[in-house]
Amino acid sequence: MPLSDKDSAISTDAFFATLTRIRNVILPAAARSWLNTPRGLLTGFVLVHLGFLIFAALLSLRGEAFSDTFIYRDWARAGFDEANLSGGPSPWVYPILALIPMALAGLAGPGPFFFLWVLMTTILNGWALAKLTDRGRNQAAIPAAWWWLVFTLLMGWLGFARVDGLTAPIVLVALAYGVGRPFIASVLLAAATWVKVWPAAVMLALFAVVKNRLLVVLAGVATSAVVVALAAAVGSVPKLLNFLTQQGDRGMQLEATFTTPWLWLSVLNIGDSRMYMNTAINSMQVDGPGTAVMSVLMQPLLILAALLVAGLTFWALHNGKLNGNGKADGGVDRTELLLAGALTLATAFVVFNKVGSPQFMVWLAPAVAVGLAHSWHEWRVPAAMLIAIAVATFFIYPLFYDALSHNNPLMAGVLTIRNVLLVVLFLWSVRRLYSLGKKTSASVPALKES
Repeated sequence: MPLSDKDSAISTDAFFATLTRIRNVILPAAARSWLNTPRGLLTGFVLVHLGFLIFAALLSLRGEAFSDTFIYRDWARAGFDEANLSGGPSPWVYPILALIPMALAGLAGPGPFFFLWVLMTTILNGWALAKLTDRGRNQAAIPAAWWWLVFTLLMGWLGFARVDGLTAPIVLVALAYGVGRPFIASVLLAAATWVKVWPAAVMLALFAVVKNRLLVVLAGVATSAVVVALAAAVGSVPKLLNFLTQQGDRGMQLEATFTTPWLWLSVLNIGDSRMYMNTAINSMQVDGPGTAVMSVLMQPLLILAALLVAGLTFWALHNGKLNGNGKADGGVDRTELLLAGALTLATAFVVFNKVGSPQFMVWLAPAVAVGLAHSWHEWRVPAAMLIAIAVATFFIYPLFYDALSHNNPLMAGVLTIRNVLLVVLFLWSVRRLYSLGKKTSASVPALKES
């Protein structure tokens, strides 16, 4: 029997039954049927992304950008040379491959930069949905694709004006290839890691789950060798690993999960805690008693959490494969284990991170989207939680970030709820991994490769 989110302690069936009834009242049966077709999904994709493209075009015609793309545009215009910049963060806070889309968006000059950036994100999102649904042929995956579209819409510009929005669809495609095509998945994840570090968490989950781990290592080494060769060609090898050290001494960011106690100390004006802007890296941070110590501890805590989750994933694979006689004649679904491990590791990268930027929430969506396509019932709980997280994040940024950064207690409450949901999501993911690894009877489904 497949594992379920329904057990003696927790049952979500009544909650989701209520949501289904509400959906059925809002959407007639004919509309639901049409939306669950390739044409309906394509219409939704076009409408969602057309809205972002039109807004980007209007801003670009006025010579403007949005959010972090202002910074990316300045870097591209300066040729990614810090000597040509007048302060602000260095372009080398990102891995080197992140500079490629910035350079591409800047090819036509600063004017259309933002539009071209959004267009690139749109193309990658289209690729992700095409792979997720097998170009519309996998009817069962269409609801999962709709979930991805709704999440994308709710996250707003956090998925279109940041580098993270480029990496999320690449990770989704990699997870869709998954354990069936580990080399391709690993190449995509390695390339995405050289754009933004977080896909390394998913690659770690893939390494823990696949049969031929050598393929994962070879893909990572080969991709990294190409990156080093590219860096050598442009004379940037000395800066290749700067992204690992550029932000090492930063403090606790305002939105980070572990910053929540100091957030409230600042709001309540207790213990000299305060919010301040770190202009060197364009980040709002919180300072107070113990924040310096916590800032130092966060990186080793993050590494420890990642290693423990990877170990749990590895344990779940091997423990779940054994029956009572110790023979590997049954076991866990490797794809399910990969997705659970990927979500747990990505959530660990968010929860145990002293940087809590709102765009980090897009890291969590690829595993959930592919999980819904793989087994809607098993993944509906994290899917619902992530929608709630997206809504809360949208209220935090861009709607009321100024109020939050000026000690508004209502917005501090919204941020606290969002952070609690992240912790709950992490605990759910850990519990899911543990459940997959528990020794079961011979009724456990046979090991699957895809």
